[in-house]
Amino acid sequence: MNNQYETVFILTPILSEAQMRDTVDKFRSILTDNGAEMVHQEDWGLRKLAYPIQKKNTGFYHLFEFTAPGTVIDTLETEFRRDERVMRFLTVALDKHAVAYNEKKRKGLVGRKKEVETETKKEEA
Repeated sequence: MNNQYETVFILTPILSEAQMRDTVDKFRSILTDNGAEMVHQEDWGLRKLAYPIQKKNTGFYHLFEFTAPGTVIDTLETEFRRDERVMRFLTVALDKHAVAYNEKKRKGLVGRKKEVETETKKEEA
């Protein structure tokens, strides 16, 4: 049985844009080659870290959401540990509530209501 997972990883900021894309493609192909199916992926870009990691204050954040058998996670995390371009990673198994929340977020239904309300208040004033 396949479970749904979400992985966020941070790449070192010294990479060029092409190197960063190649690294992301490498991890995506590791997943798909081992039987995972990509549901969604996001590139969050270069962001400031909450605390320095390896004497670096920024990093390229990327998110994968995928369905896969549990054995794929071990393979993926082993590759994360071996690749020196990866500073941190976190893989989380999603329950049905998290899956529903992510679907709503992708459709723009989460967090949008407050923005619309404040825009209409500004227009009325």
